[in-house]
Amino acid sequence: MDLKYIDDPAVNFEGKKVLARFDFNVPLNEKLEITDTTRIDNSIPTIKYLLENGADKLILMSHFGRPKGERVDKYSLEPVARYLAEKLDSEVILTESATDSGINTLLNLSTPKIILLENLRFHPEEEANDPGFAKTLSKYGDILVEDAFGTSHRKHASTYGIIEYFRNNAFGGLLLKNELKALDKIVKNPKKPFVAIIGGAKVNDKIKIITRLITTVDFMLIGGAMAYPFLKAKGHSIGTSLCSDEDVLLAEKILNSPSGKAKIILPVDHMVASSINGKAEYIDSPVIAGDKMGLDIGEKTIELFARTLKQAMTILWNGPMGLFEKDAFAKGTLSIAKIVADSDAFSLVGGGDSVAAIKKSGMSDKISHISTGGGASLKYIEGGSLPGINALKFGV
Repeated sequence: MDLKYIDDPAVNFEGKKVLARFDFNVPLNEKLEITDTTRIDNSIPTIKYLLENGADKLILMSHFGRPKGERVDKYSLEPVARYLAEKLDSEVILTESATDSGINTLLNLSTPKIILLENLRFHPEEEANDPGFAKTLSKYGDILVEDAFGTSHRKHASTYGIIEYFRNNAFGGLLLKNELKALDKIVKNPKKPFVAIIGGAKVNDKIKIITRLITTVDFMLIGGAMAYPFLKAKGHSIGTSLCSDEDVLLAEKILNSPSGKAKIILPVDHMVASSINGKAEYIDSPVIAGDKMGLDIGEKTIELFARTLKQAMTILWNGPMGLFEKDAFAKGTLSIAKIVADSDAFSLVGGGDSVAAIKKSGMSDKISHISTGGGASLKYIEGGSLPGINALKFGV
């Protein structure tokens, strides 16, 4: 069954109360100011579409941070309400809680048009997928719109359980549509050559995506802390680089598979230091000796990866090439960002660190698609089930 989206001509919002789930879980600084508005900005097209197509009331809901089922002031959605009001040039009322008795009064007033429910995770019932909580939320709207792709892999009340109360009246938003359309270009018949760049740490965390991709990619470039277990599995010394015995065993298994032998490309040189705060040194070899740890890929590896990426028609990037937060170890990651951005290939970047690296490089607007949902996008590529998406398609 195909998932229905809000821009389906058969969907009518005229005069309806629309309950919409977004992912407004944005970072704040110590002054409780939003430092990256991307997730909110990406939700604006859906909000505007609903308003422009006759929605009488728009009730927005989201989680924010990890308050663990209690009200914690620093996790209030107040900064989000202010930002939305500014972007939409419209009054946005933030409720006292997601179950506040005053919500029904607001729903029956002619204004405001937009109501934002306070943080859903102030209620332990949200993460517990409590049916009673889902039912309470469902009473606020005639139609449900799910646009929180970043939480679609979780069975929570607002992303999963609630859909039961909107049979034939639950639809995907425009952000969800764009995410799945982009991810399908990776998952379903990607244009060849297809190159995956996998970085970050812990092979164990990404074993499923590596195992899934190794059969479909033409090449897999492995850098960052991810590379050291693979180098060690090949018999190279890696000094004090981040690495676990479990990861080495997993890397060995992948390298010994027919696809692993043919497709995996590893670093041939490194930027190292005695600690993460140490002075950067260059090593013109895949081998890291003594008390040094690898913290970035070297110049020759950048060139090696670049040659492979220049052939690509599809590129997936998940995970940085080193400790890019420190300028001394940022060159590898920022160079890869530029190479991917300059490519004519369809490029998809997912995962918090990769997205942060792309933004640091200033190349965001040259990437085909930057995923808003790290965990959800990985799960989708792995071939795993996304409960929120399945519920929208087939019902709970």
